[in-house]
Amino acid sequence: MKLDNVVAKVAINLGIATALLASAASHAYLYLHGYQHIPAIGPGFLVLSSVFGAFAILIAVGGPAWLRLAALVGAVGAIGAFGLSRSTGLFGFVEYGLEPAPHALISLVSEVVVVVLAGWSLRELVEIPADNPFRQKVR
Repeated sequence: MKLDNVVAKVAINLGIATALLASAASHAYLYLHGYQHIPAIGPGFLVLSSVFGAFAILIAVGGPAWLRLAALVGAVGAIGAFGLSRSTGLFGFVEYGLEPAPHALISLVSEVVVVVLAGWSLRELVEIPADNPFRQKVR
């Protein structure tokens, strides 16, 4: 394995871990400052903070690919919950815009970063068959 490839993998893993920690910290702050009293939502924030914190540590030290996949799925779920809480509501819980500021924006941006970096890091695990018409040689 080339050194530049190793450095890139470590950088991507550290980027994923940093974004996960940012989201975990933001959700933990909101949990401690009032969200723990909201049924279903409060415990969800606590679980998300704990799981994202654990994923961040394990990914930062070079955990297996399934951890990055789990982080990607968790981030997509968190983005979906964010969208539901601002549209139809989630378990009767509705918020508006990017409130509470700045934690809503921090969480949303960090979860998008997790999706992009984790998706990028997992691309090598997906093999496109040679006879697939979408696989073309670049000239």
